[in-house]
Amino acid sequence: MDGPYPVVPADLAAAAAARGARLLRRRRTLRRLGWVLLLAAAAAFTVWAALTRPWAAPPSGVSPPLEVW
Repeated sequence: MDGPYPVVPADLAAAAAARGARLLRRRRTLRRLGWVLLLAAAAAFTVWAALTRPWAAPPSGVSPPLEVW
């Protein structure tokens, strides 16, 4: 293992730490944005479901025949 070694930049550790901090900040921001979008979608779905009540049967367009006793 004796021999000439490549020259390592003096600020390699500082540059790697700065890049790692940027990646962590970006990842944290994207995760928060994802949670906000998920909660907004859940709130929008809840409001839509409360207003339209999709689980209820639609009203019938035809009334039953009138029977006279």
